[in-house]
Amino acid sequence: IPSKYLIIITMEFRILNKLLEYLQEDIPFEDLSTNLVPEGLRAKASIEARENFKVFGVKYAEMLMRYFELNINPLKRDGDWVKKGDILIKVEGNARKILMLERTVLNLISRLSGITTQTAYFVIKAKNLRKDIIVACTRKTTPGLRYFEKMAVKAGGGDTHRFSLSDSIMIKDNHLKALGGVENALKIAKELSSFAHKIEVEVENLDDAVKAAELGADIVMLDNMPPEEIKKVVEIFKERGYYGKVLLEASGGITFENLEEYVRTGVNVISSGALTYGAKWVDVALELEV
Repeated sequence: IPSKYLIIITMEFRILNKLLEYLQEDIPFEDLSTNLVPEGLRAKASIEARENFKVFGVKYAEMLMRYFELNINPLKRDGDWVKKGDILIKVEGNARKILMLERTVLNLISRLSGITTQTAYFVIKAKNLRKDIIVACTRKTTPGLRYFEKMAVKAGGGDTHRFSLSDSIMIKDNHLKALGGVENALKIAKELSSFAHKIEVEVENLDDAVKAAELGADIVMLDNMPPEEIKKVVEIFKERGYYGKVLLEASGGITFENLEEYVRTGVNVISSGALTYGAKWVDVALELEV
């Protein structure tokens, strides 16, 4: 394959294509406001933090701005903690292009930095209690933004969990209803899945958790179980030699406020949709100089 065609299958190309889709959403035809600005006018601009947070999205802002031939000087890198008033990026070039990109770039940094910051708080709190705990997100992501939101979780120290339904088998409550319970579901999963795919089973009680481990599940998710019940599962797994061989994941209703209770149960993984859907946007702004 000629090298010039390989770019279409690279991750960078796919990311850039997504970023251009977001821009097209904001400019379906033309930017009526920016068209008022003289065509050849050059300007400088700064993207700055209006509050304290852990930044993420700088590399995507860079990618989009460089595509439009703007000169970029990032002063902060993804994963940095920033303070109110800090300059994240300096940009110079065609004023129309800077103004055209302003809202798309700010929205990405605001949204993604909010997730990274939220995740960092969760991870810091959890690992202060237990160094070996894994804090993961879920597939509760904004349609169209999943890749970016998952990477924002990673930048905050969290685990990305599954990116999609194609990554591994997760047999949830509705699958169990359709398949007639844990035993039959695991039997079918083992028959039909590749050796490369892990099998996770979602359970809501101690008996099903033990049954899933006995039948060869790689991961057992304890869904919406109170911490007291989860502790019992952990104890039984340790007694029967499953603990450490079969991962235990706690999920459902886990927030920053009750995180400590779940960490202390002894589970291996805590997954929370609050890392993404519970994250607030951070405040960033672009200031133009002409």
